[in-house]
Amino acid sequence: MSSLGRNYNNYLETLISIFTIDKGALKVLLLRKKTEPYKGYWILPGNILRNDETLEDNITDAVLDKTGLLSVYIEQCYTFSNIDRDPDGRVIATSFIGLVDSKSVEIKREERPEFETAWFSIDELPKLGYDHESIISRNIDYLKRKIVNSNVLKSLFPSDFTLPELQHVYEQILGRELDRRNFRKKFIGLDLIEDTLEKNVGFNGRPAKLYRFKDDIKEINLF
Repeated sequence: MSSLGRNYNNYLETLISIFTIDKGALKVLLLRKKTEPYKGYWILPGNILRNDETLEDNITDAVLDKTGLLSVYIEQCYTFSNIDRDPDGRVIATSFIGLVDSKSVEIKREERPEFETAWFSIDELPKLGYDHESIISRNIDYLKRKIVNSNVLKSLFPSDFTLPELQHVYEQILGRELDRRNFRKKFIGLDLIEDTLEKNVGFNGRPAKLYRFKDDIKEINLF
């Protein structure tokens, strides 16, 4: 290794798109950058990889240190190696997706005053630094393939939800409209969810039934 020159010196970083469901919309967690380059822009949470840690350890620490989220479902996605993706030098990124339900965000998140964070709808992203817009887009494509898995969906919807909310999230991720009757019939017929016997009172429109995923559900592809 000592014979390798400067042309082989590359930094590695981890970047994570943490998704949650808020009021029936899929949102991603972003940080506002406080230094140049891209000062004032929003970026994904992440870390530069140290020599004494794995990618998995690195991204776990990044989630805790920069977002305050104590428990997140995490999967590795893609590698991004464009030569000019970082103006400070050669940095190769490995992306991850994280899934957390909105209740856990409210209850388990620890505040990190040194980092300004905010949730943004994937349809209304702010001005993003680096190549993070394309990374989020690729990670959404990855989530699109994973969302058909019942256990992945449960990571986003462990608490009470309405079927219209569930359908809207599916449509937002898949990028297409779904037939309401077929969607409702399919989910009820799969025996994955149960009626809570309560309704979402206090919202505009007619109250809708609230459902939740059953505790023990089999891992199946939904579509």
